[in-house]
Amino acid sequence: MEFAHRTARRDFLKLAGLGLAAGGAGIYRPLALAAEMHGGHPLAPRRTNHPARAKQLIFVFLTGGFSHVDTFDPKPRLKVDEWNIVSAVHLRGTDDLPLMASPFRFTQHGESGLPMSELFPHLGGVADDLCVIRSLHTDIIEHFQSVLAMHTGSATVPLPSIGAWLSFGLGTLNSNLPSYVVLCEHPPYGGSQVWDSNFLPPVHQGVRIFPGDRPIPDLNSSAPSIGLHDLEQRMLRDGNDLHAMARPGDLNLAARQTSFDIARGMMRVAPEVFDLARETRETLDLYGVRRRDNKSFAWQCLVARRLIENGVRTVELVDTGSNNNWDAHGNMQDHRPKALRVDQPLAALISDLKRRGMLEDTLVAICTEFGRTPWTDKIGGKGRNHYAAAFTCLLAGAGVKGGTAYGQTDEHGISIVANPVHVHDYHATILHLMGIDHEHLTYRYAGRDFRLTDVHGRVVRDVLT
Repeated sequence: MEFAHRTARRDFLKLAGLGLAAGGAGIYRPLALAAEMHGGHPLAPRRTNHPARAKQLIFVFLTGGFSHVDTFDPKPRLKVDEWNIVSAVHLRGTDDLPLMASPFRFTQHGESGLPMSELFPHLGGVADDLCVIRSLHTDIIEHFQSVLAMHTGSATVPLPSIGAWLSFGLGTLNSNLPSYVVLCEHPPYGGSQVWDSNFLPPVHQGVRIFPGDRPIPDLNSSAPSIGLHDLEQRMLRDGNDLHAMARPGDLNLAARQTSFDIARGMMRVAPEVFDLARETRETLDLYGVRRRDNKSFAWQCLVARRLIENGVRTVELVDTGSNNNWDAHGNMQDHRPKALRVDQPLAALISDLKRRGMLEDTLVAICTEFGRTPWTDKIGGKGRNHYAAAFTCLLAGAGVKGGTAYGQTDEHGISIVANPVHVHDYHATILHLMGIDHEHLTYRYAGRDFRLTDVHGRVVRDVLT
């Protein structure tokens, strides 16, 4: 009898926490805490610090470091001064290397006249929705550390990913799907650490989706009948409840149980999400999804829209992996196939969200780990080395000023001369748009309060509407 009573209470608190997501009532926080402490859903939606402009995030990571001076930050002076020798920072120190002009033509796009290189003709079509931040900088010019920094705010010690922080801070919009999904064909530098929850409860960890024939392994039930499957699940649930009752207050245990609940929900919901059969031919053509395609970046972008449509809080798209990526040491022409792979799908994603009315509350962040040098990788070379002192990232969607370029580098693209934006500032701005004060989203671990932006970060308010 006592077991039945406690189970009913747990179910009530779970529903109470989920049901008050949008409310601002004074009882919200006590009920949310009660739901958490008494076995309620650890992904119950939480109240924001301030009104959110964006409810969901699509985080696009272009692995390897694309070149700012060849994409979104034109530097005609490089052509004038090409092959002039400058003191050049590189991976292991400083050398004397020649400046190199971009081999790509820049043109203005949209009513805003935002300049982009010929590498991104389709993104040029949505220029008026893009905010190009030209003054990003980070701390370390090695791939592994910089990829971690762009995801976790820490270039040295792996910490929770931005998607995990958002899951922890905001909860989910659909308990049948993970709150943080990562579409990743090939792992980036750092591997799964870039979407890890680290010391946050494990339910907030990103769930990796493998583009291909089986994006989610073991999605189909092995039970020979639905009736038997239901009985198995009921028995497992009762066993888990008894185990949890003997360990009150164990939030990690609650998180593990929730992961099984989500898995069960995914078996019902996910197959339809990944099935593009109901998409119109016009939509498939917009993204560039071909017949029987279930792996391309175009397919991934369309699935990202469908995941957002079905209530996933954060969807990350990882373009390529730690090999054959944007790391163009040998020849800048290597940027062409990389841009061809992502240009049309990313433009389609933004325009598709917009025409469906979803861009109003969806934030799209397109970023990389660092930039590339305005000089050659070596004497006589045609490529560029890593560069952390200045690079470019983009934002689009909810609360962002479209058709704008923020920040400025010097005439060669070497130094930031106006409005520098550290990676911590980029993260603080994303959290702000999601309704979170980056200084207040903390988690106490090992005797100190951690946060995504460490002890730094400022919201770049000039890029907000």
